[in-house]
Formats: sequence, structure tokens, C-alpha cells
Amino acid sequence: MKGLRVIHTAEEIRERIAALADEIRPLYAEKNPLLLGVLKGSFVFLADLARALAIPLEVDFVQLGSYGDDTESSGFVRFDHDVERPLQGRHVLIVEDIVDTGHTLRFLMGTLSSRDAASVRVVSLLDKPSRRLFPVGVDFVGFTVPDLFVVGYGMDHAQAYRHLPDVCVVEEA
Repeated sequence: MKGLRVIHTAEEIRERIAALADEIRPLYAEKNPLLLGVLKGSFVFLADLARALAIPLEVDFVQLGSYGDDTESSGFVRFDHDVERPLQGRHVLIVEDIVDTGHTLRFLMGTLSSRDAASVRVVSLLDKPSRRLFPVGVDFVGFTVPDLFVVGYGMDHAQAYRHLPDVCVVEEA
């Protein structure tokens, strides 16, 4: 039986997103940035961040797969859904739920590098640097987390737990 332990409450998340928005907003004022959410885990974070930024922006999504229903990445990344908006000349802010090994982000950044964006930056709600296998730059980080499997606030385990308002650790009971 699996249990859950809260590591970041909904209130902590709201406060951190407001601070991130204050940090990010000046970089994109008057630039109509494209927030590029990495599905499915980032959708809640992206929605809250977009509202907190309170500037004109556009939203698009990519869906990449590497986990399936497992708690470990397969090591193979695939595009399940590519960007629909043209990126040429755009200021792109990739919105991630979590960066751990860096494998998915490295794949995405490599793909986007050939599409002539004016700039590409990354914001991630969570960063798990202890698991980093590939050097990737995360420009804005909500929280650094230890090497534990987290769910909630859009993140899942086998499609469960996305609805939780907090970020939680899945623990064996």
C-alpha cells in the first residue's frame, strides 16, 4: 500500500509561483512570449504561472514520453505531440513540472535549437539535481527536491494523483 507525504503545500506553491512570476515578468514584458508546456505534468503549473505573469503571452504544448507507468525513465524520449506554433523569432519559455535526469529537457532543447527562436529559457516547478545525468540549464526553479518520487499538482504515478493541490512523495506504507 502506498502512502503520501506532503513536501510542498498548495500555499507554498502559490507563494513561490508569485515570486517566480516577479522574476520572469521583466524579461518578457512587451515580448509576447510563448509558454511551452511539457505535457502532461506541467499543465497545472503552466496555468498558474501564466495567470501570475499577467502579461500578454501565448501557450502551446509538447508531449514527450519516457516514463510510461513506471517511476523510472526508460531512457528513450519520443515526441507524442510537437509544437503547433511557429517558433522563429519567438521568445520561448519552456515550462516543466520537474527536471531530474535532464534527458527529456536535453532532447527538447536539442530539437528546439534548430527552429530559430529568439530565445529559449526554462522554468521548472521542481528540480532534482541529484539525479542529473545530462547537463541542462534550468533558468528558473520553484523548489529543489531530493531524490524521491513526487506526485500531485499535475504530476502523476500511472495517471493517478494529478489532482492533488500539494506536491507529495509516494511512500511505501
